[in-house]
Amino acid sequence: MDFGIAGKHALVCGASKGLGRGCAEALAGEGVHVTLVARTVETLEATAAEIRQKTGVTVNAVACDITTPEGRARALAACPQPDILINNAGGPPPGDFRKWERDDWIAALDANMLTPIELIKATVDGMIARRFGRIVNITSSAVKAPIDVLGLSNGARSGLTGFVAGIARKTVSHNVTINNLLPGQFDTDRLKKTLGAAAAASGKGMDEVMAARSQQIPAQRFGNPAEFGAVCAFLCSVHAGYMTGQNVLLDGGNYPGTF
Repeated sequence: MDFGIAGKHALVCGASKGLGRGCAEALAGEGVHVTLVARTVETLEATAAEIRQKTGVTVNAVACDITTPEGRARALAACPQPDILINNAGGPPPGDFRKWERDDWIAALDANMLTPIELIKATVDGMIARRFGRIVNITSSAVKAPIDVLGLSNGARSGLTGFVAGIARKTVSHNVTINNLLPGQFDTDRLKKTLGAAAAASGKGMDEVMAARSQQIPAQRFGNPAEFGAVCAFLCSVHAGYMTGQNVLLDGGNYPGTF
């Protein structure tokens, strides 16, 4: 299937590794020129070089913290008129809500709610004027099934979800869609870090903990970033213009609900 987005320009946040990289690679594979944003220069430049060599598209790399006004300004200077925006930022740490202070909540909101909104605000009118735009927010399966120790993430990402539900109905008549991708457990550094902590606390080996956790998923495995990226690329395609304001869950069947 031809996704019809070759030659478009995409701004992809958190793109040096994991799910963000999966999205960037999938879009580049469809002929989209990509601007990659991440904080770690070495990892970002290596990813950009690999995608450039593999696909032949234009790949820009901007090392910055997208959760700051300065970082967003640098990213938008490098890609001032994106046709595609992929919002992605690492989730806040787990913990007990009794120990969180106001600053913890503000940091979570800045990263996982307010930054995506600021980037949407900065880019959506240009998309409307050009009569094409695709915005995908990478959130979390916890939006559908909250996890108690991830209260900061639950709150911030749910706030973004509510905002998107309203604005997505205003932009779709201009061929600008806004959707959310909700990952479950994917084989990324973040998952390994989380399960590493669980292994240390239980006294079990990392391999044992990962194997046990994967068997709890109906698919009997963790997801991989490439398949996540493929779904993202479809949502950004010309074929998804009738789909907006949706929460697309990719979790190997882990969520047990009907709706």
